[in-house]
Amino acid sequence: MKRGELTFPSGAAECHAWHFTGEGDDLATDAGRPVVVMAHGLAGTKDSGLQPFAEALAGAGLDVLAFDYRGFGASGGEPRQTVSMSGQFDDYRAAMAAAARLPGVDPARLVLWGVSLAGGHVLAAAAHRDDVAAVVALTPLVDGLAAGRHALAHHQPTAMLRSTVLGLGSRLGSRRMMPVVARPGELGALTLDGCLEDYLAIAGPTWRNEVDAAVGLELGNHRPGKQAKHVRAPLLVQIADLDRSAPPQAAAKAAFAGRAEVRHYPCDHFDVWPGKAWHDPAVRHQVAFLRRHLAPR
Repeated sequence: MKRGELTFPSGAAECHAWHFTGEGDDLATDAGRPVVVMAHGLAGTKDSGLQPFAEALAGAGLDVLAFDYRGFGASGGEPRQTVSMSGQFDDYRAAMAAAARLPGVDPARLVLWGVSLAGGHVLAAAAHRDDVAAVVALTPLVDGLAAGRHALAHHQPTAMLRSTVLGLGSRLGSRRMMPVVARPGELGALTLDGCLEDYLAIAGPTWRNEVDAAVGLELGNHRPGKQAKHVRAPLLVQIADLDRSAPPQAAAKAAFAGRAEVRHYPCDHFDVWPGKAWHDPAVRHQVAFLRRHLAPR
């Protein structure tokens, strides 16, 4: 599998990306191959589990551009380890422009791929666009308010209060950090039983278990699911029915609004990642969906 590296500008930052060249011409036209823009979830980096997804799609004949958001992984930008919804959305749109410039691709056949937090970003990025040929949202987080209510059902209220207070301090005073994942009862953004082990199992060398504590406040106003009705391209929404991190009911509501093809998996949020039981079925469904909608007619 051929993989190159490149950077592209987004605001004042340089974002780092991997480019996987698609194999074969099954999905190519005279204008070139379709190209996937791929991004991670909360505080994730491209070297943390994205490569198997990218290689599977490249093996099916699509180019893939997988990138790190500003302030994370191999990308530039300050402050580091701070999740900004508007900044990430700008980075995703900049990645779309960079993908359209890649050699051998068709700039009018962009495929937007996002998991978890990025699974919501792709709905907003695809809205009202005619150059987007397909969208894949894997275990997407599409409604921050719903995610907050969902978290209350699975976390101790005292733990959520601690992280909220720390986040307010970071937003209003000096910047404060906390772990991305921690054990139940500890301070962290994700502290459900098993989250620490699941995240560490896919964590790559550029990933850091640290995030600005204000991330919870950022999530509160995050409502990309409202844009699903404006997505014109074929949409695949893959829902983990036992998801404790991204509310499956909110994902289903967005999928309905976006007239999506929906796939359900009887598993939790991280069980679609490499090494887990539902990774291969999730990838097979993505490949089948994209082949069906992108094959030249």
